[in-house]
This record gives sequence, structure tokens and C-alpha cells, in this order.
Amino acid sequence: MAPTSRIIMCRHSQAEHNVGLDDNIPDAPLTALGKQQSGALPPLIPDLQNEVDLIISSAMKRTLQSTKLGWGPAIERLGIKNVICLPQAQECNPFPCDTGSPKEHLESLDEFKDFNFELLTPDWNSNQGFYAADKVSLTNRAKWVRQYLRSRPEATIVLVAHGDILRRITCSADGDSDYQWKNAEVRIFEFDSKTVDREECYLHQRQNVSAAGGYARTSTSM
Repeated sequence: MAPTSRIIMCRHSQAEHNVGLDDNIPDAPLTALGKQQSGALPPLIPDLQNEVDLIISSAMKRTLQSTKLGWGPAIERLGIKNVICLPQAQECNPFPCDTGSPKEHLESLDEFKDFNFELLTPDWNSNQGFYAADKVSLTNRAKWVRQYLRSRPEATIVLVAHGDILRRITCSADGDSDYQWKNAEVRIFEFDSKTVDREECYLHQRQNVSAAGGYARTSTSM
């Protein structure tokens, strides 16, 4: 097992599709309230901001914004170029709101200047193959993310992602979690000692830390 002792998981703040329940908004960004929620997060978790060794973010607009605002002190300490923009942590559904933007578009935006998008392949937003929205593909992608987290040497890792994929990442042998993640919510997990060396490498929750926003439905729950 890698020495990682804590996986800090965080859902993005309120995004435009959460408000109007409109899944046709391309790569839905944060609302003004969502930006406020992310901005309110650092004072709630100052110790974690200082203890984080690595930040991983889904490469969709709302998670990149949530990462930059919600984990600003940690990013300032670690460097924004060292944030891993992980395409495998994107949301689950093939709707426009859950489909990421092309790498070239993200790189052209001043808002995301200095983020490292080298892991974004041309098919990362295709909703096909490895990134398909069927149950088997999603289960395999969530398992891939857990295995990736397990492979990292850092002791404390932050993963900023989405409600539906987080429920799959934090699944158990009984199936996906049914926990309804709040906006800008932070929960701490660790690997289950009984399965950490197996392919499944399940996680279990250690602590529910804080949430800067209320519950907003995901695309699946819409």
C-alpha cells in the first residue's frame, strides 16, 4: 500500500445546471453563489489547507473553479502547475453540462491560466469508450481513480470532483454510495485495510469535515 493516509474529497460548489436544472448548459460553470461558497471554504478548513500534499481536480470548469477558490491557500503553497487535472474524475453523464471542454479551450481561458492540462487527451470529453456513461464503464472508471489515488506517495491528497462520480469512487462491495453530497462539502476517507491491496481497493469515511453550501441535485438525480 502507498503511504497515503488521507483522501480528502470535495464536491464542487453550486453550478449553473444545479440552479435551473438544465443539463444543456455546456460544461456548466459555477454561479456567483457557487464562487462565494468556494471562497468561504478556506476559513472553515485552515488546518487541512496547510496539511495537503497534493491537489487533484476534475478538469471540468466548475471543479477547476472550485479548486482554485476553495483550496486557494494550499494551491498558493504547492503551486497551481502542480495541481493534477485528472480527466478520469469528470462527472458521469453524457449531457452537455457534464461534458468537459476541449483542452485547447481551457488553455485559452485566463481564468485557468497556469493549470496543467497535459493529461487531457482528445477523447477525454467524448463520452465514449473508457469515458462512456454506462454502468460498467463508470464502475471501472471510479475503480481506476481509487487505484490512482492508492498509487500516489503523498500522505494527504485532495480530490475535487462531482457528486455522481464521488458516489461511485466511495462505493462498497454492496454498490455505489447513496450519500447526497452538498456543494463545497469536504469529507475525509482512507483505504479499507481489508481491500487496499485488492483490485477494488475500497475507501471508507473517517470524518465529515464541513460544507459551505447546501445540497444541489446532480444530473443523475435530475
